[in-house]
Amino acid sequence: MSGTFLESIALVRTLPCLAEPGKIIVVGSPSRSLADVIPYLAALPNVIVYNPQTLSLTLRRQPGLITLESERVSITQVVDAPEGMELLAALIEAINATWEHREELVAATGQRRAPRPLDIWRLLPQTNCRMCGEMTCLAFAFSLVHHRRGVGECEVLGSSEGMVDRQRALKALLG
Repeated sequence: MSGTFLESIALVRTLPCLAEPGKIIVVGSPSRSLADVIPYLAALPNVIVYNPQTLSLTLRRQPGLITLESERVSITQVVDAPEGMELLAALIEAINATWEHREELVAATGQRRAPRPLDIWRLLPQTNCRMCGEMTCLAFAFSLVHHRRGVGECEVLGSSEGMVDRQRALKALLG
């Protein structure tokens, strides 16, 4: 199982990042198709969306997103081209490490998507008690999805036996 899967990702272009003005999106072209490794990468944490039909994968990074397709890579919310080059180099290492350890992983075969705020909200008490510091349970759900808050910050979830299952389900859903 030795050998390098991916030699390089060439920086093809940069685009303005609409999600965060002043930052850029880095677009790269891998030295070979990522089709064989994407299903293994889709089995890792931080996956937001995986589509096995199109072999596209989006991962969360702080800040921003990394999107992988067979012939293209893009990274959002990058400070400048030098940082983009560093991120592409780190991505090559991560792809190669995943490929090296693919026998220890189970390749994803089905579509995956991260939980949406409404998925989270349905499991919250929906009392809008504000004990967590948010104005509403929906605002708290957005904070959970974006990893700005933790499930344990909802006091109502931890206050009764009837909420224990919901709390467990939320923890499992959010990883």
